[in-house]
Amino acid sequence: MARGYPETLEASLAGLDWPNWIDRMREITDEDGYTETLGEDHAAILVEHSTILLVCFENYDTIDVASTEQQPAGWDVARRMGWSSLTLVSRSQSWFRAAPVYGYFDRLVDDGFFEEFEQVIFYGAGACGYAAAAYSVAAPGARVLLVQPQATLDPAIAGWDTRFRAERRRDFKSRYGYAPDMLEAADRAMVLYDPAIKEDAMHAALFERSVASTLKLRFMGPKLGSALARMNLVTPLLHALEETELSELPVAFARILRARREDAPYLKAMLAFLEKKERLKLVVLLAHHALRHAPSPRFRSSLRAAYHRAKVLGLDMPPLDQTG
Repeated sequence: MARGYPETLEASLAGLDWPNWIDRMREITDEDGYTETLGEDHAAILVEHSTILLVCFENYDTIDVASTEQQPAGWDVARRMGWSSLTLVSRSQSWFRAAPVYGYFDRLVDDGFFEEFEQVIFYGAGACGYAAAAYSVAAPGARVLLVQPQATLDPAIAGWDTRFRAERRRDFKSRYGYAPDMLEAADRAMVLYDPAIKEDAMHAALFERSVASTLKLRFMGPKLGSALARMNLVTPLLHALEETELSELPVAFARILRARREDAPYLKAMLAFLEKKERLKLVVLLAHHALRHAPSPRFRSSLRAAYHRAKVLGLDMPPLDQTG
C-alpha cells in the first residue's frame, strides 16, 4: 500500500447492504479515524494519515457499482497520494441536503477540524459535485474539483433543468444552499463539463467566479465522472489541483486530459459527431488514429464507409493505409 497507508483499508466490503456496510466501516476505520452516521441516510468516514485532506462526496449505490471491493473512490486517490480522507456518503441521491449533514459541518468548523490540515481538497461529480462546492465553504482556502456539478435545483433559479423533477422539493435555499456562492471562500476551483449537455453547461455558467475556472470537455457525455475514473485521471487531476496556480490550471488539466485521445468511448463519440456532419476526411483521420490506439470493428467499419461515401460524392481522400 502506498506510503504506509493503513492496511485495514484493504478490506473488502463487497455484498453488504447499507446497515452492514456502515457497521463494517466502523470496524475498519476505528484505529485511524471513524465512521459516523448522520441521520438514517448519510455517513461521514474519516481516515487520518497526513496533513493533506481529501474530502469526497459519494453515493452508496455508485460505490456498489464502481468498486469490486465496495470501497469509496476517494480511498483509492488517498492511498495513491498518501493523503488523509474524509468521505461523505449518501444512501441515495440526496444532494446531501439534510440537517444532520449541515450539523456535521457546523461541528467541524466549531472544532477547527479543517485548520489541522495544511491543505484541504474537495471533490465530487454531479449531485456530489454540488455538495463538494456547497460544503467547501466550511474550509476556507480549500481547493475544489467539480465534475458536471449542479449549482442548485431550486426551480426559481434552475427551472430549466428538468432532469431531477422529484428532487426540486428539497430545500436548496437555506444553509449551504446555493453552491456557487459557497465557493467564495475557496482558494481555487475547477469545473469540468461537456458543453453538449445543455443543462450542465448552464450550471457551469453559474459557477463563474474569480476563484473558479471552467473547462469544456466535448464528447465526454453525461457520465463524465465515471469516464474520468475509467481513464484513471481523477488522481492526476487532483494532484494538479494541489500543486498548480489557478491561472495555470486549465493548461495543466488539458495536458492530463490528452489521455482521452486513446479512450475508445471518447473516440466513438467524436466519430459519431463527425459522421453526422459528413466530415469525411476527419472521419478517416480519426478512424486511423483510433485503430492505432483502440482497435475496434466500429472504427474499421466507419473508415470503409467514409471512403465509400467519398467515392459517391466524388471527393478526394487521404490514402487508405493498412489499418483499414
